[in-house]
Amino acid sequence: MSSLELNKAFAAVLTAGITFMLAGQLGKVLVHGERPHESAIRIGDVAAPAGAPAAAPAGPEPIAGLLANASVENGQGIVQKQCAACHSLNEGGRNGIGPNLYGVVGAAHGHIEGFNYSAVLKGKPGPWDYASLNEWLYKPSAYAPGTRMGYAGLANTQQRADVIAYLRSISPKAPPLPPAGAAPAAAPAAAAAAPAAAPAAAEVPKIGPLMAAADPEKGGALFRRQCAVCHTANEGGKSGVGPNLYDVVGKPHGHLEGFNYSAVLKGKPGPWNYEELSAWLLAPAQYAPGTRMGFVGLKNPEDRANVIAYLRSLSANPLPLP
Repeated sequence: MSSLELNKAFAAVLTAGITFMLAGQLGKVLVHGERPHESAIRIGDVAAPAGAPAAAPAGPEPIAGLLANASVENGQGIVQKQCAACHSLNEGGRNGIGPNLYGVVGAAHGHIEGFNYSAVLKGKPGPWDYASLNEWLYKPSAYAPGTRMGYAGLANTQQRADVIAYLRSISPKAPPLPPAGAAPAAAPAAAAAAPAAAPAAAEVPKIGPLMAAADPEKGGALFRRQCAVCHTANEGGKSGVGPNLYDVVGKPHGHLEGFNYSAVLKGKPGPWNYEELSAWLLAPAQYAPGTRMGFVGLKNPEDRANVIAYLRSLSANPLPLP
């Protein structure tokens, strides 16, 4: 390509650029655009549409309306599953990773002498009342920021009420329950589907008819799995967390000299007969509210009959079968 042709090409490109520039300037003169003072789209706080549900309130739901009918038994089961690895629950029990919880309801924050509470928890004013326990169980890190408690919390309101009811049952100085107030009405469908309440202690089915066919060997195996960690069963055996159970069938409540029974259990009238043992094994916390016994209970009546048959077999002069 000759130099003349290159010059022509360069001149063509330059002419096109000048033409576009002049056209743009002419457009600005002929058309007067106006910049808007405000953005066509506002970005900021958007008001909730009418009828939209309000945001859920921060913190736990109150439990005052649930405590009167809360299940001590359910609460005990939750505590044993989720808390007993770190906390003891019997009177005078040793502290573990967490403090002993016997008598906690109504006691001051940080009340156990010798336990190394975090400063934020020990500095909390007032006692462990029902409202503060509800907040603590809902989310310990929110109730006492900086606490050493590694538990995430219990979101279910009914479960918190059940746990607090159980802790109240092992707190001899617990304050009276708060007024229930107006409990929310249950939906008709939910009420229809609600399960029947657990039978009271007085309604426990009679164990007598099962005792003739009960199996002491099966009862012994069950005893060794669920009871032997706290109780000895040999003649003259030393008591542990619980009393020695040799020859217990037919003996008075609180009969073993030297063992520190709870007042509520020691004050029970009558002997440990078959029906009393069955009611106790079904739900210790209901049979003797305030007992130090941390066992949830045996729901299966055949299991209870087998265990009682095993305990009966440990007696040199067994109580006659009903």
